[in-house]
Amino acid sequence: MRVLLVEDNSSLAYALTQALRQRHVFADSVPAAELAARAIDEHEYDALVLDLGLPGESGTGFLARLRRGPHRGLPVLVLTSRGAVRERVETLNLGADDYMVKPCDADELAARLHAIARRSRGQVDEILAFRDIAVDRARRQVLRAGAPVRLTRHEFRILEFLLERRGRVQSRRQIEDALYGWGEAAESNSIEVHVHNLRRKLGESLIETVRGAGYRAPEH
Repeated sequence: MRVLLVEDNSSLAYALTQALRQRHVFADSVPAAELAARAIDEHEYDALVLDLGLPGESGTGFLARLRRGPHRGLPVLVLTSRGAVRERVETLNLGADDYMVKPCDADELAARLHAIARRSRGQVDEILAFRDIAVDRARRQVLRAGAPVRLTRHEFRILEFLLERRGRVQSRRQIEDALYGWGEAAESNSIEVHVHNLRRKLGESLIETVRGAGYRAPEH
């Protein structure tokens, strides 16, 4: 999954992005609400990790504005040093989906991010099932007709991304946004190569090419 981290402490932001990456959560980082607003307009994220004590517009102010705007459905996990019950309640009432106090455990943070992203899509199970394919998101495993299939990290993410959005066309840009963080360059044909490999491993009909638009996993 891909998330946006809004954290003005550069050392903490770097540590969190690296820790999340090791847990297959790819985070872009910005230090202020204004930059966060621009980033979610330009990129597709599965969730937002938001500090409250930001320079300029506060985290609570940004959260309130977010919930009134076009990205109101974006899941938000507040990660802050403020642990008072009153602040937790107020922030959750503003529309936060979850709340954690710093310092936090990286495994728990990654698990909670996956959970709020699944809930936002109406998915509560760890297993994505499609035809004879089962994708175990917690274990990062894929089975076809009960037999394990080895996928690369990018192949797994594309498969998960398309199956979560079955029946909807996803453009090359949307898929690249799900795969690569800022500063990571995608090779010109990388998406095509990953899709080719997925079809070879899991069946030609798994991913449809929509000419001039992108790719999709069929609904059935």
